[in-house]
This record gives sequence, structure tokens and C-alpha cells, in this order.
Amino acid sequence: MSKKRNKTKKGRKKLFTKKEIKRFVVQLFQENVSKCFNYKQISSILGLKDMPSKQLITVILFELEDQKIIIQESRGKYKLDAHAGYVEGIIEMAAKGNGIVTTANATEPIFITAQQMNRSLPGDRVRVLLHAKRKNKEQSGEVVEIVKRSKKAMVGVIQRSKHFNFFIPNKRMNFDIFIPKDKIKNAQDGQRALVKITDWPDHAKNPFGEVVEVLGDIGDHKAEMNAIIAEYELPTKFTAKLEKYAQSIDDAITEEEVALRRDFRKVPTFTIDPKDAKDFDDALSIQQLDNGNWQIGVHIADVTHYVRPNTMLEEEAYERATSVYLVDRVVPMLPEHLSNGVCSLRPNEDKLCFSAVFELNNDAEIQKQWFGRTVIHSDRRYSYEEAQEIIEGEDGPFKKEILTLDRLAKELRADRFNNGSIGFERTEVKFHLDELGKPTGVYFKESKDANKLIEEFMLLANKRVAEFIGKQAGGKKPKTFVYRIHDKPDPERLDNFNRFIQRFGYGIQTNSAKSIALSMNKLLGSVDGKSEQNVIETLAIRTMAKAEYSTHNIGHYGLHFEYYSHFTSPIRRYPDMMVHRLLAKYLEGGHSVEESKYEEMCQHASKREQRAANAERASIKYKQVEFMVDKVGSIFDGSISGVTEWGIYVELDESKCEGMIPLSMLRDDYYQFDEKNYCIVGKAFHNKYQMGDKLQVRIAKANLERKQLDFELV
Repeated sequence: MSKKRNKTKKGRKKLFTKKEIKRFVVQLFQENVSKCFNYKQISSILGLKDMPSKQLITVILFELEDQKIIIQESRGKYKLDAHAGYVEGIIEMAAKGNGIVTTANATEPIFITAQQMNRSLPGDRVRVLLHAKRKNKEQSGEVVEIVKRSKKAMVGVIQRSKHFNFFIPNKRMNFDIFIPKDKIKNAQDGQRALVKITDWPDHAKNPFGEVVEVLGDIGDHKAEMNAIIAEYELPTKFTAKLEKYAQSIDDAITEEEVALRRDFRKVPTFTIDPKDAKDFDDALSIQQLDNGNWQIGVHIADVTHYVRPNTMLEEEAYERATSVYLVDRVVPMLPEHLSNGVCSLRPNEDKLCFSAVFELNNDAEIQKQWFGRTVIHSDRRYSYEEAQEIIEGEDGPFKKEILTLDRLAKELRADRFNNGSIGFERTEVKFHLDELGKPTGVYFKESKDANKLIEEFMLLANKRVAEFIGKQAGGKKPKTFVYRIHDKPDPERLDNFNRFIQRFGYGIQTNSAKSIALSMNKLLGSVDGKSEQNVIETLAIRTMAKAEYSTHNIGHYGLHFEYYSHFTSPIRRYPDMMVHRLLAKYLEGGHSVEESKYEEMCQHASKREQRAANAERASIKYKQVEFMVDKVGSIFDGSISGVTEWGIYVELDESKCEGMIPLSMLRDDYYQFDEKNYCIVGKAFHNKYQMGDKLQVRIAKANLERKQLDFELV
């Protein structure tokens, strides 16, 4: 490995993500199997001279040791573990029957070709032999052992004939599943079903399975939503025992409990939420102090007062980890008695909270802060629309308070952007549904000042809570805490993005994290309202890493916060409950908790969050296809929103519905995929289709079974 890895050809400093540095470190050990290295030697080899990068190397070495990729030969000196050529992990399906294995013992997912899957199935725990890593290529491997078969059922479609029954899984696999006649459970031809594999004899070409549940007909709203819930293994309901336990929780507030808390019941307090919300996590209080400053209380439902450790309610909340918001329903983290009742900050009721209280001057500069348990009384419940009307000039209760909060929030927002926060604001697609769940129209959710007011004070609370624990004076090691982290963008993706936007006359500065953020905000402001806005915003978001939970703080790149956590939504997010418990413990002088245990909990929450996001996207995608079923043959204007080796994706201007034109349908040339420039180019005539290009398309097919729209170029 060459030194000075952090310099580009022009000599400017290059920003590396934690993931990239980790990959370099693993590669260094793999290339020097018998050598030992400490963090100083590795930092020198990689050309990392600043203290934060050296500290990051130390964190990475600890992680690699935990993952059994390296071993500590002597104090602070590490070498490659001799057994690191094999890893165990869970396999999932990718395109064309290939597989992806995710495991703690690798720095990136492992790609398995269809030929090297060796009869492994989605969800199986497998042992993989890693192939030698080639430069700029993904890590690949071969399944050599199925350690444990998954018992997960799969969603798909039944195909019945006179002599045979087969099941076609939704997941793209190279085989179907044979269903014996006595295992079909009255599932009819073409129906959606849930099937589990029972056996795969050595002599058989296909695995054997049995129907677990018949979900219903393709196109039926209930069947399709149940299929999404089953496919993503979302819980369908709480057990009767757990519901009974939840119902037994009393919301009465005793005088003894009030005496232990700071009392805000006489301070003007209200909630601002979506008009259809039923659970109210947060409330704001505001009062002017004698010195002219403003005391702002960010009051969060004290869920952990009611959900106690080592109870069935706690175990269920941890397992679910998040509420899931599908198009037509919520799959909640907590039973309704808690989420919509006991914990919800409903108006005209005394409620227990965990609060972050700030004293701000008229320039929104923080003079003092306080964290602790409180009791509040919400005076009014506002919808975003009602609060927005007051901001825009309408009269109403607490007008002065709302206008003051709006003004202070705008000061906080301006300061945040000046310090490097990136202002991503994507259009959120929503559907009008009839009584049968059929989409009758599309509308777009817009974030206005009332939304931004709440967002700004929630960000402030999340940031300050994380700083309070993580920012220790004198280099003292902070206590274990749960952070919301967001890594730097991948430099190659960022360079590709910069090249792409130059065709529109734009550019961003990439010489430092702050310059990237400031120039990205300038870019997003410049494209606002222009035809290229959607494609540039989409690509900008795609250049970013995914945010996740961790005890290893690396900051939040997108917000440009050195410390950030999730404190403000414990009714719907388990990590916020973790934060509440840790904050309470440390406020009382408690010792630091076990880091490895909490890191495992963070990883679980991150995985559950990703599962929820995938399920939410699947429900939206299905409704988009369903909305277009009666429009097959119609022509629409759209823009290219994605380019792949198998087709170009087009988003319709009118409805934001997305479909694909397969490359096989472009018969005027032989097209090749140019990944770096987000385009396909004709080999013979050099025709080009690029991200952002405007097109007219005809709806060729709306495939409800696959949640897929096929377009034809007009």
C-alpha cells in the first residue's frame, strides 16, 4: 500500500469515510499476513496525521478485534487472525439469483454468484470462503456450508396445475418451490401466499414447501398490504397477554411523583403535529423571563417511566424497535393504550415528560440549559396547518407564543445552515384512499414554517443532549451513549455527482466537509423550482451515507453536528428510550454502561429501521402501480430518475410515480451503461439517455404482482 492515501492527484486533502478507512486497514493486514501494526504505524502508512483520524483508527482496531478479523499480539499491536478467510453470515437474495451475505466479520457485504450459492436460501446462516479481494471490486465469496436453515416463510404466488403445484417467490431466486397436494391449504391458482421450505433432498431440483397462510388475490388491498407485512416480517398484532399487561398500566399521576419533577403545568404549552396524528411525542412550552430572555421547554413523553426494564412490554418494544408507517396503517412499537393514551401528550391532561429546557436570548443564542424529568399540561393541540395559518397572519390562541417560537426557530435554522448543515427537502408522496383502500388521487406533503419550527427545536434538543454526555472537558473519556451518526459521503460518488451537475452549470466545493455542505446548500437553493430540481436533489441524497445508531460517535455529517442523538420520539423509536434511560442514569451520577451490549442494541435498531423503510417504500410503490392500472396506454411527461444496466427509470411529473423502460425496448441502438455519468450510451450511433433528461412515455403495463410499472418511449 502506498503512503499519502489521503491526497488526490492535485495534492488537496481527500476526505475519507470511516468505512473506507476500515477497508484500507483490513487490506493492510491482508497484504501483510505475518506483520503486526499499532495505530500510529497504520496512521502513518495511510497518511492520516490529524488526531481525530488517529482516534478513528483506534476505534476501528477495537471493532476488527471484536469481529475476529485481527488479534492483539501484544499491547496495542495487532495482526491478521489466521481464520479470517472464512466468515459466517446471513444470506439474502440480489438480482439474477445472486446472493449478498452480511456479517459482522466483514467490512462490506459479500457478493455470491448464483453458481456459488450452493442451495442456500434467503435468511440461511452460511459459512463463506472469501475470494481474494481485487482492486476496486466488491468482496466476493462462495457458500461452503449451510450452518442453519432459515425457518422464515416467503411471500409469493401459487401456480396450480392438474399434477403439480409450485410457488413463485417474490424474492428473485433461480428456482421455484414445489408444494405437495396435501400442503397446498386450499390456495388457488394465482393467489398470494406465505410458504415455508420444509426440505430440499439432494436428488431434487427444487426445494419442497408448504403453505403457511393464504393471503388472498393479487390486487386485493387487504391481501397486498398483508403480503408486504409478511414479506418484511413485520408484527401483525400484540399478544392478548401483552395487551392486558399494557391496559393494566395506570396513567394516574401521584403528588409524590410530581414532587420528584420540575412542574411546568402553569407554563403555556402546546403540541403541533400532523392533523391525523394520534400519538403526540413532543410538546413545546414558552415563557418570557424577567431578564427578557425566553425559556423554551422541549417536553418529550416519558415513556420509560411506564415501560420498565425486564418486562414483556420492554422486550416487545426492543424487538420491534420502531413504528412502521405503511400507506394505510401504522404498525406501532407500543400498544395503543400507551402510544395514543398513557404516554401521548394530549391536550388538557397532566402528563409526565423528560424535558430539555433552554434559555435563549432574542438572537436565539443559548444562555442556559437543563435536562430532567417534568410534569406538563398541554393547553392546546395544533395541527401543522392550524399553526401555519397563525404564522401567516391568522388570529388564534397563543399567537404571540407561536410567532416567537417561529422567529427563534428561523434564527436557529439560519445559524445551523451557516455552520454547515445540509438542507435536504424531498417531496413526500401521499395517496387519497377510498373505503376499500384504492388510491383515488395523489398529493404531495409540503414542509412549511410550522413543520420547520418543530423540526428546529427537536434538532436542538437532540444535539444538546448528545453534547451533554459526549462532550467531556479535558479529554476525559465520555460515558457510553447512543448516538445518531452519519458518515461522510463516498468521495468517488461525490466526484461523479459533481461532474454530472456541471452539465447544468452547477458545481460544489469538495475540499472540506464544511465547504461541501455550504456549496451543497447553495446548489439546492439554485435548483429550487427548476426542471432539474428533482433529479439533482435525488442524486445529492444518493451520494450521502445512511444514518444509523452507534455508541461509537463519528458525528452527523448531514447536520454538521459533532454530537447528535435521538431523544424526541420514544413512543415510536426504541433508541430514544435507550437515550432517556442513559441520560437519567448519568444525571443521577451513575457509572458508564457496557459499551458492547449497547452497540449490539444500536445495530439491532438500525436494522429494524432499515426494514421499516423498505416496507414503507414497498407499500408506496404498490399504491403507485395500483393508481396507474386504469391509465395503461396513456401518455405522460417525465424525467429520467435512475439509470441501470437493465433499463432507465422515469418519474412522471404529474404524480411522481416511477416506472422503467427496459433496455430491450430501445431498439434503435445497442446501449451500454455508463455508471460514472449516470447514463446509457448507444454503441453504434452514440445516442445518450442521462439522469434528468425529459421524456414522454406511454404506460405499457402495470404489474401489481411485482409492484412494477413498465413504460414505453414515445
